[in-house]
Amino acid sequence: MTRLLHRSIHHSPRRAVAAEGIRFTDADGSSYIDASGGAAVSCLGHGHPDVIAALHDQLDRLAYAHTGFFTTDVAEALAERLIATAPEGLSHVYLVSGGSEAVEAALKMARQYFTEIGQPQRRHIIARRQSYHGNTLGALAAGGNEWRRAQFKPLLMQAHHIAPCFAYREQQDGESDAAYAARAAGELEEKILELGPDSVAAFVAEPVVGATAGAVPPVADYFQRIRAICDKYGVLLILDEVMCGMGRTGHMYACEADGIAPDLLTIAKGLGGGYQPVGAVLLGQRIHDAFAGGSGFFQHGHTYMGHPMAAAAGLAVQEVIARDNLLANVQVMGGRLREGLQAAFGQHSHVGDIRGRGLFQAIELVADRDSKEPFAPERKLHARIKAEAMARGLMVYPMGGTIDGVRGDHVLLAPPFIVTESDIAEITGRLAEAVEAALA
Repeated sequence: MTRLLHRSIHHSPRRAVAAEGIRFTDADGSSYIDASGGAAVSCLGHGHPDVIAALHDQLDRLAYAHTGFFTTDVAEALAERLIATAPEGLSHVYLVSGGSEAVEAALKMARQYFTEIGQPQRRHIIARRQSYHGNTLGALAAGGNEWRRAQFKPLLMQAHHIAPCFAYREQQDGESDAAYAARAAGELEEKILELGPDSVAAFVAEPVVGATAGAVPPVADYFQRIRAICDKYGVLLILDEVMCGMGRTGHMYACEADGIAPDLLTIAKGLGGGYQPVGAVLLGQRIHDAFAGGSGFFQHGHTYMGHPMAAAAGLAVQEVIARDNLLANVQVMGGRLREGLQAAFGQHSHVGDIRGRGLFQAIELVADRDSKEPFAPERKLHARIKAEAMARGLMVYPMGGTIDGVRGDHVLLAPPFIVTESDIAEITGRLAEAVEAALA
């Protein structure tokens, strides 16, 4: 009997009682390797003493202050640290409590920016199919996760979706990476022209697509082309790095690998590593100046934004990542993870693709490698793999609907940045056993 409304009403989840490093322990004493960071959240693993000490210190000083009355030293310090390493042009930070809140705020910032500068006709938001930007109504509308959107469509604002840059599924035979990048990016320009160049406010995209399609990176100069198209038509570029950012791909900000800077950038998950609920929007100087020179405020807010405990967690996590040079470990262990997946699945008859960046990798399951035909959705292969992995003491992040929201299965891996080579070997070994058992 439970009074909690769990994600699945007819399934009683295991009860976690402890966690340390990359492992959880449940009430039965069973141990699980956290190879997905929950949902790519736990970048430092669990029970990190420095983060815990920072939270104790902050609790002793000040637990809560409403931002309508006060700012705090710890929130100011976190903003300074984030901007110090941010992509060029980003100048200010808006702290919230999670990824969906961050995307919701970024969409409102884009809209208010254009009203402040005298272009109120700019209202359209463009995003990509097979994206995920959060579960609040605005973020859900922008996202292209059809399974999550379906029953709420009557409540969603209008948004427009173009094709993702998804090479395994959408690059044509014989098409070079450069040609495919140009074709995929060209869809944005076509959509802007269709809607009217002066009516589009923003384009939203994940630099590396996360949960919906499974660690899908862009090819060639795709994002440089996207940036140029946005600049050509005065459209704001919002990059959603809630899942792929804050070091997950081997760069502090995932867009660094693509050589671009957005106008608005959303982060969460790895920002606080799961030690507190925290997210943020990083905004460019021109957006800040438009607010400052116009109404003088951003017309949005939440009770717990800038929460001192959340800011303390975020600051401590980012300090540990920098002090311990963990981005280097993400790059090295990311390479080891890719090697381990290639060794286990590179020739597997039912693994069509292995993809990702850094410690953000995925495998896509197929019924037939040659045709890329997926398994029947009714089989729920992704759910079976999750169950078999848990039975072997392994936490991974599988999902279905990889191709179009209905068809396709993938398994996402996002282990903590402290993972070791022996951990990687254990993760890939257990996953291989789970996949075989699920396919049997």
